[in-house]
Amino acid sequence: MAREKWYRGGLRFECTRCGRCCSGAPGYVWVTKTDIARIARFLGREDDGLDKGTTRRVGLRHSLTESPDGDCVFLVRENHTVRCSIHPVRPLQCRTWPFWTSNLRSPDAWNEAHRTTCPGINSGKYHDLAHIERLRKARTCEDAGV
Repeated sequence: MAREKWYRGGLRFECTRCGRCCSGAPGYVWVTKTDIARIARFLGREDDGLDKGTTRRVGLRHSLTESPDGDCVFLVRENHTVRCSIHPVRPLQCRTWPFWTSNLRSPDAWNEAHRTTCPGINSGKYHDLAHIERLRKARTCEDAGV
């Protein structure tokens, strides 16, 4: 019998637009060629590429770059607000936050993500087990359905 998920009763999460998940310590926001083309079209580029400095190659993969202060290159801070300038076409990794396997490993991991990164965890909209699992297992933006 498969082990029951500790979050089988669902979880609460609603983005507060604080930008903390899009900034901080260096890391990777993985993007596929499809993501890059989608972002390029959204930005009005005629080709399917992005400007140099927007992505970086890491081994065989690509990641979005970060500003020197640790913000994602597409994070915009203005007039005391924070927003993603490519939100409608953001990569899968961004779409599925905070329902990542690492955050769902245990209640402690979930609460640690809330404490250290995301004030939207444990508040706001209710997400049922089916929705959480769809996001956790998604391999493409279409799989995620968000």
